[in-house]
Amino acid sequence: MLTLFRWLLRIATALVVIFVVGFGGVYYFLSRSLPDYSSTWEVRGLGAEVEIARNTHNVPHIFGESDEDVFFGLGFAHAQDRLWQMTLLRRTAQGRLSEVFGTRTLGTDELIRRLDVYGLAQASVEHQDAATLTALEAYARGVNAWITAVNERALGRGAPEYFLFPVEIGLWQPADSVALLKLMALQLSGHLDAEVRRARITALMDDDAARDLMPDDPGQGVAALPDYASLFPGLTATQLAMTRHAPGDLPGGMLSPFPPLEFAGASNAWAAAPDRSTNGGTLLANDPHLGFTAPSVWYLARLELETGGVIGGTIPGIPAVLVGRSEQLGWALTSSYLDDQDVFMEELDPENPTRYRTPEAWATFETRGSIIQVKDSDPVTVTLRWTENGPVLPGSHYGLASVTPPGHVAAVSWTVLTREDTSISAAIALMRAGDIDAAIAAGEGYVAPSQNLMLIDHERIAMQMIGHMPRRSADHPTQGRLPAPGWDENARWQGVLPYSANPRFLDPETGLLGNTNNKPLERPFPLHVSFEWGDSTRIERWMHLMRQRAVHTRDSFIEAQLDTVSQAARNLLPLVGAELWFQGEPSEAGTAEAMRQQALGLLADWNGEMNEHLPEPLIYAAWMRHLQSRLIRDELGPVADIFTHMEPLFIERVYRNINGAGGWCDVVQSAVVETCTDIARTALDAALLELRQRFGSSIESWRWGDAHQAVHDHPVLGEVPILRHFVNIRQSTSGGDHTLMRGRTRGTGAEPYANVHGAGYRGVYDMADPEASVFIIATGQSGHPLSRHYDDLGVLWRRGEYIPMTLDPELARAGGVGVTRLEPRP
Repeated sequence: MLTLFRWLLRIATALVVIFVVGFGGVYYFLSRSLPDYSSTWEVRGLGAEVEIARNTHNVPHIFGESDEDVFFGLGFAHAQDRLWQMTLLRRTAQGRLSEVFGTRTLGTDELIRRLDVYGLAQASVEHQDAATLTALEAYARGVNAWITAVNERALGRGAPEYFLFPVEIGLWQPADSVALLKLMALQLSGHLDAEVRRARITALMDDDAARDLMPDDPGQGVAALPDYASLFPGLTATQLAMTRHAPGDLPGGMLSPFPPLEFAGASNAWAAAPDRSTNGGTLLANDPHLGFTAPSVWYLARLELETGGVIGGTIPGIPAVLVGRSEQLGWALTSSYLDDQDVFMEELDPENPTRYRTPEAWATFETRGSIIQVKDSDPVTVTLRWTENGPVLPGSHYGLASVTPPGHVAAVSWTVLTREDTSISAAIALMRAGDIDAAIAAGEGYVAPSQNLMLIDHERIAMQMIGHMPRRSADHPTQGRLPAPGWDENARWQGVLPYSANPRFLDPETGLLGNTNNKPLERPFPLHVSFEWGDSTRIERWMHLMRQRAVHTRDSFIEAQLDTVSQAARNLLPLVGAELWFQGEPSEAGTAEAMRQQALGLLADWNGEMNEHLPEPLIYAAWMRHLQSRLIRDELGPVADIFTHMEPLFIERVYRNINGAGGWCDVVQSAVVETCTDIARTALDAALLELRQRFGSSIESWRWGDAHQAVHDHPVLGEVPILRHFVNIRQSTSGGDHTLMRGRTRGTGAEPYANVHGAGYRGVYDMADPEASVFIIATGQSGHPLSRHYDDLGVLWRRGEYIPMTLDPELARAGGVGVTRLEPRP
């Protein structure tokens, strides 16, 4: 017995030793790619010594003797901290994900190739100005210097992910940076999706019902659109009712740059003039919204250029501070929602399907083949086709199959699909601007994605929409709101409008400017900017907060940025629950009636604050979700699945019975005529049943933050068992779909209330005391899961805290994590 025990002990000891040695070996190899921030490197392609001083929060402050060397240093710093992220984004833009991930990303690669994103980026390089070309080339040399160091010194392949996906790291090229900015345009444009959605709805129901479900912004006054089915009579009801999320529709999951309409860009920015500021200087707040990932898409950096220091948010792979400040200027971005996409139905020649109809005659498609290499599978050859309107897209994407009539194919016109894209030149010129006039002038070269550029200098405030506005005919048959016949001369784009046509707001009398993706002005088509807007309620809350004070401070701007009161909840609950509050006799504990009465009692006393510690936000969100589903599913059937998020204007129209919208409450399949109160009650019961099954029967113990966790998942390792617990970042958060501190919910799946899209960057700039400016990102600076800077800033972000945004070199060096020195190699 003793001998057996000794052998078991030896075996157990051996297993422990093997595990410890194995774990230690794995940790050693993975940690080799952790950069040493206190080191000196001799590198080629550098003119003089560069200093990269990383402060306490690992924000690099980059100093050099020339702008060229500073951009080199930024490329080096980006590659040190985010090499895997950069190369993954580059593969996405090139349509080469399937070389690494196999067939799961084939749909993404195919669509990217059809749009020719990387080819257009390569062609655009030669159209940049001389200063930008110098910056792009220097930045690429900096990235490649780190890649060379990784290879020469065996630094853990540059990132842990390369051990699981051992692919060659290609050298960085200037076109890669241009392509990444184009990739952002893919993520921030949703009009193609909106056109397909509107086409399906208008073909299935009358104009009033379609306007209820996809309402125009109040005050718009748009004339009735044609019935989409009347434009293309070959469409069938079965085709229009096709399931929206067909295979390949949104390919690649986390790796796809094609978000559905509900996630196609959002953001906040507001500014105060000196007479609306307590300290007599201008103020600016900004929080651009993108999908959450680990690491964040944002990376904080400071560059010391010849025109002075600039600091703010960069995107690894792009050599520019896209949002931030200098000593003279602060700049912010919000999605403008410019209608920069149009879908065209191209009629095929029945005698020769290699030709399509144009206004003059049949024309031959421009075609070429493209081979996609696929890991563990045969290569796939894709035939790319272009018409005069743009690239032809397959029906498997964007739900186009459901609206493409027989004998036709869909093509898309899109401002980003240009070979002369100078957006990156505009972004770099903006960093060098010394005042608002110079900044607005720099914006003229910006093409896509269209943005609202909010600006402050020491005396003035402004908002300028940047990005090319398509020139459409006043006789356009669908006004760009529905797919149009590709052969109709009036439907085709007629170039772009001059920059002077872009909306501009300078020094308003009120002393305040703000944008929450709301409609900023009323202009008739075709100067309308857009018919689709990203917000109708957040702007109400912003105006309320701004009116509460005669003058503002940095802290009051921060307070507004972190505000979690849902104006939508305040507007809708009194309408939806009008005949439910405090109704009925007390019910026995544990019954559905008792739970409903308790929930209604909580909501009656609730102020609309989407606080993570309260149950009321969870009850409200679930109720509105079930309510909208019940209102539309009987009329739309499976098409209802495309409406994943509650639309406040729709619910308001129904419960105010605007133009008979209350008719949505009647279930068409039943003999009984249901009232809106009936539907509200039924929806609330269904919502409470869902929440009870997931969170237990005690309403008091429910927490919005448990359901509304911010989901920062690693786009590759985040789905791998065990590893996902180390690389994914989850945070209980307040806010919601319609709060200024926006936390867009997923809307579908097992976690419909998860926070998946929001302010990955927040910044507040004070020109009276620039050194008091602050910023933060949602995760950390490093993309290495073993780094302490992988998620350290996320702790502050989750609590609504910020870090200093200083341009003082000594403060950057004091107590920092290290100083990296780059020296020219002889």
